[in-house]
Amino acid sequence: SGDGSLIGALHRLGRIFGKIPDKLMVEYRQSAVKHADETGWRTNGLSGYAWIFCATDTSLFLFRKTRSSQVPKEVFGEEKLPGVLVVDRYNGYNKAPCSIQYCYAHLLREFEDLEKVFPDDTEIRSFVSMTIPLITEAIKLRAQPISDEEFYKKARSLKEQIIEIMKRPAKHFGIRRLQDIFTEKAGRLYHWADDRRVPADNNFAERDLRPTVVARKVSFGSQSDNGAHTRSVLMSVLHTLKKRTADPVAQFKNALDALAKNPSLDPYQLLFPKPLPP
Repeated sequence: SGDGSLIGALHRLGRIFGKIPDKLMVEYRQSAVKHADETGWRTNGLSGYAWIFCATDTSLFLFRKTRSSQVPKEVFGEEKLPGVLVVDRYNGYNKAPCSIQYCYAHLLREFEDLEKVFPDDTEIRSFVSMTIPLITEAIKLRAQPISDEEFYKKARSLKEQIIEIMKRPAKHFGIRRLQDIFTEKAGRLYHWADDRRVPADNNFAERDLRPTVVARKVSFGSQSDNGAHTRSVLMSVLHTLKKRTADPVAQFKNALDALAKNPSLDPYQLLFPKPLPP
């Protein structure tokens, strides 16, 4: 059938480009700023997860049956890595061998939820009214059209204000729980203030993952393990190509044309040729 022919062609492309994700993984590890996130994804009718590991020039999609820390371990390895990994507070990422920045957008929702649960508590109202503007400003600061000097001055001030509020004595358990996150995990909460390249939120990964969320609604997941693997390969290739080239469609077509003439060529070099030295 036509569908069978199309699916067969996609699987063949998955085999041709099958080794590329491993090379992208190596490059991703060395990125100065790394992001990761995950969402539910069914394969062959069984629950599983779609994972995204991405940087400004790389998108690596993995479809796995588990949400365990084995998946991040597979991607990051065990050797010490450069850069900062921006994630939510899911503990599956906690053993990544690099610095970690927790997402302020996720934390912001916890502050908002606290106020919703206890709308009449004056201590909570006071706490939330001080913290939410600071956290919101920290998220938006990086995108402001200001010099680096001005950025770091403002970032330092925001950081100091947040630290000061988190150290204040509090009676309410809900406040103390949030304060404990900021005091006990301080090493994972202020990289954004020290390096402008590091965002205070993980919206970058969520945007990269959005097409997968849309695909899940349309397709209800992958129909087989082989289908999930092919999707992993092709999404990693195409989304990375989109980040690295002005015309990803032309680049992809040119690579296929070259492979049709000479199948022994390296698909990675055809898709992502190294720039010539200056």
